[in-house]
This record gives sequence, C-alpha cells and structure tokens, in this order.
Amino acid sequence: MAFEIKHGDCLEVMRGMADNSVDAVVTDPPYGLSFMGKRWDYDVPSEEVWRECLRVLKPGGHLLAFAGTRTQHRMAVRIEDAGFEIRDMIAWVYGSGFPKSHNIAKAIDREAGERGAVGKRFVAAGGELPSPERNYVDPPIVLESARQWQGWGTALKPALEPITVARKPFSGTVAANVLEHGTGALNIDACRVETTEVGERREKDPERMKHPDWRMTGGSTGSGASSELGRWPANLIHDGSEEVLAGFPQSKGTASGGSPDRNSKSSEAYWGEGGGGFKGGRSTVAHGDNGSAARFFYCAKASKADRDEGCEELPEVECGMMEDDAYPIKTGSGNLRETQRRNHHPTVKPTALMRYLCRLVTPQSGTVLDPFMGSGSTGKAAVLEGFEFIGIEREAEYVAIAEARIVEAQRQLGLFA
Repeated sequence: MAFEIKHGDCLEVMRGMADNSVDAVVTDPPYGLSFMGKRWDYDVPSEEVWRECLRVLKPGGHLLAFAGTRTQHRMAVRIEDAGFEIRDMIAWVYGSGFPKSHNIAKAIDREAGERGAVGKRFVAAGGELPSPERNYVDPPIVLESARQWQGWGTALKPALEPITVARKPFSGTVAANVLEHGTGALNIDACRVETTEVGERREKDPERMKHPDWRMTGGSTGSGASSELGRWPANLIHDGSEEVLAGFPQSKGTASGGSPDRNSKSSEAYWGEGGGGFKGGRSTVAHGDNGSAARFFYCAKASKADRDEGCEELPEVECGMMEDDAYPIKTGSGNLRETQRRNHHPTVKPTALMRYLCRLVTPQSGTVLDPFMGSGSTGKAAVLEGFEFIGIEREAEYVAIAEARIVEAQRQLGLFA
C-alpha cells in the first residue's frame, strides 16, 4: 500500500491538499500537557487545524483523535467548533499508567531546605553500596510538619485515554452518502470482538461462517449486542491488565464467549493481529464469558518490539525521563527504567490499536490521514490494513523513524523484496 510522508507544519501542508481527498483522519495529536517538556505539546491543536482536516475529508468521513483526560474537553470543543459532528468518545483503558503526582511531604521538606541535605541513596540488593543500576532508597521525611502530610499528592494515576469520534457533516442519508463517497458508516463486522464460541466455529467450518445466513444484525442483549461473528464493538478498549480486569464486575453473560485467562496474559496472544478475533496458541486459556472485560476489544500498550520494529538500522537515542521530585522513574520492580531506544518518541501508540481504529472508519482501499504522525504508528497500521496513508510531521527527528516503521510494514506484506 502506498504511503506519503510530508515533513512540515500540518496546517501549511494540509492547505496544499485538495478538498474531499481523504477518507479518514486517525491521529494522536498533542494533548497540551507539556509532556516531558516537549515543545510540541504546549497546547491542543487549534480550531484552524481541525477546520483543514474537515475540508480535506470526504463528506461523512470520520475523525478519530486521541486526547488527555485533562484536556479532552478543549480538544473536543475545538473539533466541534471547526464544523465536525461529535459522534462518540472511545475510552482506551489500561493499568500501566504512572502517577505524575507531587509528593506534598517531600515538597515541604524541600522548601525548608531539608530535602537537598538528605539527598538520595542508591543501594544494591542486600547492601548499602552506591549502585545507580539498582533500586534506590527514598530518604525519610525530616520535618514533623511534613510528616503530617505523608501520603498526600496532587494527581490520580492515569488509566485511560479518550478518543474523540467525530464525523464530517453531509447532506442526505447515510446510505446515499456511502454510495457516493464511501464514507459515513463504521465497519462494525470487521471490528467485532470474537468470542471463544465463534472462534471454535470458525476453526471447524470456516466456509460456513462466511455464508450470509450465518450473519446476524447484532440484536441487543443484557450483555451487549452480539452475533455469530462476535460481539458488537463498544466505545471502550482495554489492555487486559490485572488492574483493569479487576475493575470489571463478574457477571454471567447471556451469550457464550470468552476472554484469555488472566493468569496466562500475553499481550500478543489474545485478540487477533490488531483485530477483535480470538487468537489461540501460546499460553492462552479461554474461559466462559463471566467477566465483562471479555466483551471489549483488547489492546495492550506498545511493546518495545512494536516500537522498534523496522528501526534496527537507526541509532539508539537516550530518551528524556520524566521526573518526580528529581528522582528517576522506576519500573514496577523498583529498578531504573531503560532509556536507550531507537524509536524515542515518548507517546507511541500500539499498532494493534491503530489498526483497529483505522479499520473501523476507513472504507476498503481508502486513504488515512494523520496530521500529527509522530513515529508513524497510524501509518504502519494503515499500510498493514491495506489502506493508503498520508502522514504529516513537524519534528524532523521523528520522520526517519516513521518512514522506517512504515517501510517495514510494507516489507511484511511482501510489497517489495
């Protein structure tokens, strides 16, 4: 599938694009949080940017735009003010977020000049020798006035990212618009969440599953709309983590289904190659549809392999670390995080998630536009799904990464030797 990368400001680049020339816009724009001190994240995109997206989209074309929870309202308002119709919001829920909270007790110590005197001490396992590659021991709070505020912070742990679902207005009916432009509808069947029962049927009789008589319209039930092809896609996506699964009540569904056993979780073994289909093998264990998380599309955060695929020839770069109270971020085990990466973009989205989103809103052989391309996750996903892709990126450091990842996707499809 062909792709085109344009290096420059998205507003200027889109002004040179023809009206009604793309089928979908799927993008992960700046959230306006000054994330990791990046200059490009100082604000959410302007209404003018979204107005250009509206112009180049075909009538009925969909826009999917990620946002941060603190600035989702501003993102959605600007999209709506640009002329889009807000259709929905998808929540991508995960358990691996890191709380970016300000420790009040430490702050009181620091402002009194005590924090610098204590400093930080790195320790090796079982000893007190300095070891920056090992766990570190947090110095104790010094002042009594600070101890009274031990355990107080300023933020919750992030566990979801909202995705605004918007559509370009059109005249007439959806049916007429689809026939004329190919846009305006969602590809429901291609994004269904396949249950264990459907997967077993597909394995036993794949040809029969393709027959029109087996296709149901997805009547609503107490556990959500389902059909012989799988469950109706919902406006919630989760990462399958223990924390997320624990947040869903155990309720017996009316239709047989399944989700991976939480004790055998592997982010690549659950719900198909970027889709909603159950993929067996490896250590996947199916169980009955007793957990409501089984009813939603599953997608974990981007793995290192996913991030760096295609970037093997690029140099490793030391990534900037977020810091809280001048301490490096730790892994769950307390060790320092790895900071050397070939794909050093700080907010890489998983390919599986972007494939799902592109497939949901893009007609067959359609063109996907990402005006905030970053390291090319949308482009990689679009190519793997058989779509044309146009990506725009202002930061030169990410253009080479995006191109390498998208070219690798083409190679996987056998588009060139």
